[in-house]
Amino acid sequence: MNGTRIGEHLAALRESGALLRRRPVEATLDVLADVLDGWRDPESSWRRALEAELPEATGFSPEVVREGLRLGLEPWSGAKLRELVARELAEPKDLARNDEFVSGFDTTAVVLAGSIPMPTLLALIAPLALHSPVLAKTSSHDPVTARHVARSLAESDPLLGRCIACVEFPSHASDCVDALLTADCVVAYGSDETMAAVRSRIPPSRRLVEYGHRLSVAVVDPTQLSDAELGDAAGRLALDIAVWDQLGCLSPIAAFVIDPGGNAVTRFAERIADSLADLAVRLPRGRTDPAASALASHERAEAEMRAAAGARVVVYTGQAGGWSVIAESDATARPAPLHRFIRIQPVLNRDALPAALLPLSRHLAAVGLAGFGSATRKTARALAQLGASRICAVGSMQSPPLAWRHDNRGVFPPLARLAGLEDPP
Repeated sequence: MNGTRIGEHLAALRESGALLRRRPVEATLDVLADVLDGWRDPESSWRRALEAELPEATGFSPEVVREGLRLGLEPWSGAKLRELVARELAEPKDLARNDEFVSGFDTTAVVLAGSIPMPTLLALIAPLALHSPVLAKTSSHDPVTARHVARSLAESDPLLGRCIACVEFPSHASDCVDALLTADCVVAYGSDETMAAVRSRIPPSRRLVEYGHRLSVAVVDPTQLSDAELGDAAGRLALDIAVWDQLGCLSPIAAFVIDPGGNAVTRFAERIADSLADLAVRLPRGRTDPAASALASHERAEAEMRAAAGARVVVYTGQAGGWSVIAESDATARPAPLHRFIRIQPVLNRDALPAALLPLSRHLAAVGLAGFGSATRKTARALAQLGASRICAVGSMQSPPLAWRHDNRGVFPPLARLAGLEDPP
């Protein structure tokens, strides 16, 4: 792959996009809705093919892939896609209503990252709903999902199939990167460093939609839960941790526990440890690279040293370090090794939550809640002010709705040109 070839892809996509824009938007939306329903069906050939290939490509266990796809795609459907288009843009039959006008870009380049398949699926179909053809750079951590999505579109509608292309090249291939970034709209996923590098190469006159580093946490109030309810919350949170081996932006890296008496953190940590031990059998952890394993070992050893020095810290770990739970003595932000490594951290009371989460606020994505009852809305408002874009019950963190306002914005508006005619005749 070279820059010239990528330029040829973009030229072909522009030609196909011109044909696509002659078609009624509602007809395209019908196809995309059917494609989404196909992916939602666990028996579809597309879903089964992805389940077969994703474990080897990403390192996830087959069991985790199946459960992750089930949880992630269950809330999505063609009907939800139609509702989202109508809510965020205009009636599907036309992308202009009264004095408001919406249009997609002639081309959209999508720079994919990570190994979770659902963001890839949505990132590729969303521009097409605006009649913007897509050139996708596949993620080095998941080189298969984008190609399966492209295949599903081509099998469903030949014209849509010609409006999507996937390319693969190393990030240091400057000619390829520069050619890709000549698209009219660029959607980029990745680290904050990746976002800065992409931003530096795109002129302000072109649209750049950034999705940088994000993390999620849980917030639990055991004082309002019975012993059985506490165990249930721990089991549901453990599932949020185990699915996708904690490698997605919706995977909780810590749980902040309201603990005025000083013993709730250890109680909850014990329950989480028991649940992770059970899930290690049903949903085995996948491959872990040496650097991640080394970081987890270092953080466990560091916690044990703090405990030996008198800190109120307890370390729970699974066989061969397959999971780790650290009951911490305070809410200090510490490294998150991921791969089923969770810190349980005390907060004196509900009023202290905003201060405890403030160091994470810049990157905060989702917060899973348990034990807040009638105070849920008040708590959610405080979390939203910190920057959380999704607040949900623990156990559902890996099942975001299609309409989730990722990074505090909608799905379609960042990808569209929006205009209004004032005082129309």
